[in-house]
Amino acid sequence: MHTPKTKNLARAIALCGTLYGTLSGTTALAEATADWAHFGGDIGDTKYSALDQINAKNIDRLKVVWRAPALDPALLAENPSLRPSNNYRNAPLVVDGVMYMSNQIGQVEARNPGSGELIWRQTNAVGESTPRRASASRAITLWGSRDAARVVTIRGSYLYLLVAKNGAVVTDFGDNGRVDLRENPKNVFAWNAPAPIVVNDVIVVGGQPIATGTGDINKASLAGDVRGYDAHTGTLLWTFHTVPREGEPGTETWENESWRQGGKTKVWSAFSADEELGYVYLPLSAPSNDYYGVARPGDNLYSDSIVALDAKTGKKVWHFQTVHHDLWDYDLPTPPMLADIKVNGELRKAAIQVTKMGYVFAFDRATGEALFPIIETPVQASSMPGEKASPTQPIPVKPKPFDRQGMNEDQLIDFTPQLRAEAVEILSRYVHGEIYTPPSVAGGADGKLGTLYLPGWVGGANWTGAALDPQTGVAYIPSVTVPWVGRDNYRRPAEDKLYLEGPKGLPIVKPPYGRITAIDMNSGEHLWMVPNGDGPRDHPLLKDLDLPPLGQAGRAAPLLTKSFLFLGEGSPVGISMPKFSGGNMFRAYDKQTGKVVWETDLGAGTTSPPISYMFEGKQYIVVGVGGVDHPAELVAMSID
Repeated sequence: MHTPKTKNLARAIALCGTLYGTLSGTTALAEATADWAHFGGDIGDTKYSALDQINAKNIDRLKVVWRAPALDPALLAENPSLRPSNNYRNAPLVVDGVMYMSNQIGQVEARNPGSGELIWRQTNAVGESTPRRASASRAITLWGSRDAARVVTIRGSYLYLLVAKNGAVVTDFGDNGRVDLRENPKNVFAWNAPAPIVVNDVIVVGGQPIATGTGDINKASLAGDVRGYDAHTGTLLWTFHTVPREGEPGTETWENESWRQGGKTKVWSAFSADEELGYVYLPLSAPSNDYYGVARPGDNLYSDSIVALDAKTGKKVWHFQTVHHDLWDYDLPTPPMLADIKVNGELRKAAIQVTKMGYVFAFDRATGEALFPIIETPVQASSMPGEKASPTQPIPVKPKPFDRQGMNEDQLIDFTPQLRAEAVEILSRYVHGEIYTPPSVAGGADGKLGTLYLPGWVGGANWTGAALDPQTGVAYIPSVTVPWVGRDNYRRPAEDKLYLEGPKGLPIVKPPYGRITAIDMNSGEHLWMVPNGDGPRDHPLLKDLDLPPLGQAGRAAPLLTKSFLFLGEGSPVGISMPKFSGGNMFRAYDKQTGKVVWETDLGAGTTSPPISYMFEGKQYIVVGVGGVDHPAELVAMSID
């Protein structure tokens, strides 16, 4: 992709350092500029900015300088029946002095990066109406430069190409500016469209067409094939079948020809890419059904796999399956981070994948060779009638897990003897054991209510991902510690929650419930771990116990700069999460120690990834916030 550069590259270099700085033998993959040109900062999804105007000498002066609604107020005035989601998950892009974003109903808006004021908004196509309920795309993409700059976005069932300077459709792209992503007009395209990516003039699109009446998690659904389109014309160039079809390698992993009905196995978050290699990296999801695999015996390629494709042809280069025959919804929620790191003294082109399970898998992104040993390890068999769990799962030797795994009495809350006794009694109602203990029948002969497993399906890590410092090779991974129930009917009445509360409404497990872990990916060694936030310390049963920070179980995305790690506490809005998840604080952490060096209350929890950029000589940090009773908005911070 030819991403627009800053108008004054020399100034950007002066601000940010060298284009390919080196430290400790580690080389930056992406250019250091004043812009935030990709969903993850760079095309390698490191969530890193080399900007350093905000630094240790002035961090105490960082404050909110503007707030702006995540949806043009004029649109709400024109359509008072709109009910946009407050769970705003888009990371805006800032290039050449303009901010581009997907608003709360998925339209592209261009904003002034210094004020948040609207410049232009995408209009509806002919015959298209404004949906009453919709949500933002996770990301949009920029392609081209200057007057030829284009915005690539997915809205509803369509892929659009817009002129960056005014939002007009590029009429010679597809059908008058858009491409229908449905193979059958009776279908719809997946909710909350994943981020498209442009790699060397090819638009790569994930997601999933959903046949009418099959969107329920317990039903079969269409496979989430990944496709490549010509960025100039919108012509379909290739399709990669994420569930292999007849005659293709991998069908043998769907026993009893279950590949014929196999579904999902999609990219639902984002991609990363290496333009020099010409490869795009796919983090693929679980197959359907998420928790019940009787109808799909076998390992089920390419579910739960990292797949590297040649972006020009769509041909597979290499793959690695992180979970065989998934029964826990342990899909890959975020793309691998790409950087050059030194492993055993050798500089390697790395692809670093964080997971819901709390594991980090590291590969040579050119060849797929594991950078640290991965061992196929025996795991527990299934007790579910007809279910055939995989006898082994791949476990990396390094790094060690970044979050807790498996459920047993040692994991349980122990603030007081009474709380622990109640937690032990609750645990006794469920099957439990090491990680990969399979779901079980609820209400069977053993009287158990299902399997309590940890990490739950929200992670560990989730779509908010991790950050990687390309100068040092250190990864910073936010994660949550929330157990989940796996059973034959996962919404079994009357216990219809997907998570399990503990004694007196407290979490059933020990803290921290949200954490940050720093791992040196050159060696695979952990450097530090700290809780993310206070957690439920003010609960009536805990407030007098003088406890340390317990951590918030909210999905929060990191931002890494030259000086700091920035992280919010996440927000539970629109998410089946515990009542103690999320919080309003936004913090700067010391990268070497994990110590909090600055914090502020944003008035709502963070819902989208924070970004950083320079505009008119000033460095900004912008993050999306929202809550059940707090409309989604962008909050910008800078030095006063």
